[in-house]
Formats: sequence, C-alpha cells, structure tokens
Amino acid sequence: MPDAVLAEVADGIGIITINRPEARNAVNEEVAGGVAAAIDEFDSRRDITSLILTGAGGTFCAGMDLKGFLAGENSAVGGRGFGGITQRPPAKPVIAAVEGYALAGGFEIVLSCDLIVASEEAVFGLPEASRGLVAGAGGLFRLPRRIPYHLAMEIALTGARVPAERLAEAGLINRLVPPGAALGQARVLAAEIGRNAPLSLAATKRIVAESADWPLAEAFDRQGEIAGPVFVSADAMEGAVAFAEKRPPVWRGE
Repeated sequence: MPDAVLAEVADGIGIITINRPEARNAVNEEVAGGVAAAIDEFDSRRDITSLILTGAGGTFCAGMDLKGFLAGENSAVGGRGFGGITQRPPAKPVIAAVEGYALAGGFEIVLSCDLIVASEEAVFGLPEASRGLVAGAGGLFRLPRRIPYHLAMEIALTGARVPAERLAEAGLINRLVPPGAALGQARVLAAEIGRNAPLSLAATKRIVAESADWPLAEAFDRQGEIAGPVFVSADAMEGAVAFAEKRPPVWRGE
C-alpha cells in the first residue's frame, strides 16, 4: 500500500500531500498521523521557510473517513487536532493548494492554513449537519472570521457546496487558478514568502493569527513580546547590511 501522506522538500518549501485518491483523500488515522509528523519535522528545520498542503489525484480532501470513524479510528492524532493540523497549525506559513473537493473536515483543514490557492473548479462545503454531525475541527469559528457572517452561516446551515469563485469573491482565496495549476501557483507564492527572514515570518504569523483576541490596551505589549527578539537577531542586522550594500540578504534564521 502506498503511504497515505507524502512529504518532500523542494527549494526550501515543505510539501505535504494527502495520498488517498481512491478515497478522495479522506482523513483516517494514518493521514492524521502522517500530516502531524510531517509538520513536526518541517517546523523544526531551518532550511524550510514555508509549507504547502495539498491532495493527490485531483482532489484536496473529502473530510473524515466515515468508514474509519465507524471502525473507531482516531482522525485527530499527533497532538495537532483533526487531520494533524486543525487544532495546532504549524508555526511556519502554510498554503493550501486546492483542486477538486475540499469538503467537511477537508474544508476545515483548508481554513487552518494561512493562504489558499484554489482551482477554478474547486468546491468547498461544510455538510456535517446533513450527516447528523457538527463541523468540530474549527470551521464554525474560523469561517465567519474570514468571510461575511451571513455567507458563513449559509454555508454552515445548508451544507451546500460552494464554488471556489464565490469564495474568491468573498476574499477567502488568495489566488484562483486554472484546473491543475493550484500546486504550481502555491509554490510560486511560497517562493515569494521564502525570500523573507524566517524569524520575521514566524513572528508575523503569530501576531496576525493571535492578535484578533487581544485587548487594545495590551496589544502593543503582546506584540513586543513576540517581535522584540526579532529586532535583536542576527538576521535583523543582516537585513540592514544587505540593504545598505544593495545585495540580497543571506538569512540564517537566528
């Protein structure tokens, strides 16, 4: 049997592929553990600046493997939540490259990512209510923070499938691309991110992700706790020197 999750590194980008095309990349215990393990490894490596999460065989992920669910499999292994990512995403920027279906938990995995590149033919949805379930992997609180409230409520309550174009119009999708081009465009976007300093990227992601709940009176102090070490890092000095010398910086991640 092929590995349920494939992990590779190319040009400083960690690429994680859910590899169960025969099951529309539904998440079982093996997928959740494989994604979590890949994120753990890639997050710890200095030669990787960003991650891409995608699916094999022309679809992203159809959600939880219901057969595995009925058999008692745990689709939230690895300490990172459903699919190995939804409860504790990576510290590094992660891009979802979406082809085909991203439904139920598959859509919740997408919402755990920092940026989304999607095919024009991609389809999204949270159909849990139609199956007697609840979208419990973060979709119900992440989605209304990313798109207008009433559209999020329509998606959650009807369980309808939503075309990528409509979500792009709502601002959820960073780049809408022709079918088959999502991974390639995600790599272009990851390369743009990768030109920047690793410590700066990690701090920036934390501040953007966490600051929504900060009281305004505490916001600058909390930001300072995260950003302060970056300003005294070797990379901060390298950035200034490289700018003065009119050359590309050479980041060390320290």
